[in-house]
Amino acid sequence: VQLQESGPGLVKPSQTLSLTCSVSGDSITTGYYAWSWIRQPPGKEQEWIGVIAFDGSTYYSPSLKSRTSISRDMSKNQFSLQLSSVTPEDTAVYYCARGGYLSSGYYRPADFGSWGQGTQVTVSS
Repeated sequence: VQLQESGPGLVKPSQTLSLTCSVSGDSITTGYYAWSWIRQPPGKEQEWIGVIAFDGSTYYSPSLKSRTSISRDMSKNQFSLQLSSVTPEDTAVYYCARGGYLSSGYYRPADFGSWGQGTQVTVSS
């Protein structure tokens, strides 16, 4: 499987960050997989943001849930992230990744074995 992130590299404060992950070599609707967004701010550890599972169910990190939405376009085999009301603290490298489905709905970055290369997003005016 291959994953590729795309989207703007610069977002202004208070706006919505939007990224898309294009998947090849696997379908986002088959198999017991969860398709995730993960980020790594400069100098900090990786942080799990949320997932959309093979069945379309979504789970989000409690700390980001109020600002996060993950959706999918099955016709394009893509899934997307929207993070609203961004601040400079949302500056990070954003990754999309695939991992096994967990019924708990709680994930860690280590749960994901296939990753995209990552895309830098800077929040600045």
